[in-house]
Amino acid sequence: MTIVIGYVPSAVGAAALEAGLAEAAAHGEEVVILNSPRRRSTVDADLIDTAAADELVARAAAVGVTARVDHADHGDDLVETFERVVAAASARLVVIGLRRRSPVGKLVTGSDAQRLLLDLDVPILAVKPAK
Repeated sequence: MTIVIGYVPSAVGAAALEAGLAEAAAHGEEVVILNSPRRRSTVDADLIDTAAADELVARAAAVGVTARVDHADHGDDLVETFERVVAAASARLVVIGLRRRSPVGKLVTGSDAQRLLLDLDVPILAVKPAK
């Protein structure tokens, strides 16, 4: 089986990566690290370059996990991108990181993480970075 890890280069992404790699190592599973840029975006601070992708794959290998990085574009719907990657990989689990947000921030703006939690049809492990 496979685990899909949603990754952005931040403390939230690092927490998701750490938890996903630990889960994969414990169960002898492969990992797809999803680093998804917005479609038609020429500059995306969340998109990692080839060197950073190679470093993530090497980190996985260091703990005995086979990994690859997927840069599937997402347009307005990140959930659809996750659904496609989960189906293609036959993933049994998705791991995502959560940001800390105020109650007002949660009310005023939607959350991709919330939509993933509600809409994906596979188990999701949601983690927060340590304070």
